[in-house]
Amino acid sequence: MKPKAIALIPARSGSKRVPNKNILPLGGHPILAYSVRAAIDSGVFDAVICATDSDLYADVARYYGADVPFLRPPTISGDKSPDIEWVVWMLNALKDKGQVYEVFSILRPTSPFRLPDTIRRAWALFMEDKTADSLRAVEKCKQHPGKMWVIRGHRMLPVMPFTLGETPWHSSQYAALPDIYAQDASLEIAWSRVAIESGSIAGEAIIPFVSRGLEGFDINEPEDWLLAEHYLAKGDAKLPAINIPPFQIHEREIK
Repeated sequence: MKPKAIALIPARSGSKRVPNKNILPLGGHPILAYSVRAAIDSGVFDAVICATDSDLYADVARYYGADVPFLRPPTISGDKSPDIEWVVWMLNALKDKGQVYEVFSILRPTSPFRLPDTIRRAWALFMEDKTADSLRAVEKCKQHPGKMWVIRGHRMLPVMPFTLGETPWHSSQYAALPDIYAQDASLEIAWSRVAIESGSIAGEAIIPFVSRGLEGFDINEPEDWLLAEHYLAKGDAKLPAINIPPFQIHEREIK
């Protein structure tokens, strides 16, 4: 029997690197819209909820089909607020309303190229292993940590002081180094009990979900927007389909 699952789309309003990035337009719609539609159109979830601290963001999310039963308190909506705080708060607040979900997924708006099929593939992988605590999207590192350093005064030390035979990783060819994966922000799935009981959104037993192509592309810096628009213009990336007119955001609303 399929466990009852909820998609949580975090969209706080206080972004500093790219102000209001969660509702800036990409491909004609606010970027938040694509995570909402991907979640709904995947058919995986019993509910799709936007976890936001903003009335405007809530209006955008509702327009595209998400529910916003309540706003996140400011105390758990800062730029240093850990995910576990708002996830547990949201799960408990929903439980108080009689809505209990066995599984939650975090789908961040800054990954607009995550498609409904991406979510379905991740869900199928998660359901194959009932002993796992969670699943997390990862992608192969472009800059290998074996070639990274920390500076200590006038000297520097390798972050990963390993060797291939007698050759340090930092002096080895990239192709000779073991594959290393970095988490991307596109997708996480976990049992709700893991977050509530252990205070972790991931737990210990984590399934790797290796993103394909640009599924895990994350927009956080101004240059990321330029890249995203470039990928779309060249046809290298695809956005989830949206068949309604764009939500109209007036400039005065986002100042």
